[in-house]
Amino acid sequence: MSWSVEIYSELPETARAIRQAVFVEEQGFEDEFDAIDAEAAHLVGFVDGKPVCTCRFFRETENSPVFIIGRVAVNKDYRGQQLGSKLLLAAEDFIRVMGGLKNKLAAQVRAKGFYESLGYTAEGAEFDEEGCPHVWMVK
Repeated sequence: MSWSVEIYSELPETARAIRQAVFVEEQGFEDEFDAIDAEAAHLVGFVDGKPVCTCRFFRETENSPVFIIGRVAVNKDYRGQQLGSKLLLAAEDFIRVMGGLKNKLAAQVRAKGFYESLGYTAEGAEFDEEGCPHVWMVK
């Protein structure tokens, strides 16, 4: 299996399709695409040349060393292969190069253990996003 990651300055169709399949069709979210997509950097992970996972990241505020990672999605057929971990580590590498010192993400509570395994710590109370419990996590 060959693995590669590409970074984009705008939302590529490959990332849009993955997020549509995972968050809208599979999980039922309606407000998946927003104005942040125009400002964020987008990563797409490829297995043997096929786009299978994506995430985005952006600075919390202008010139901030804090970055927010979000919209982490892996196509259903490719889960359980550590691709989410590889994608997140790649995002963290890009963020470090850009001067990032801290990463934050709003994790679905059911995915909290996944993020904890990568060194993230829950911070604050759980909150609801479209009927799904989330919690802020930091690293």
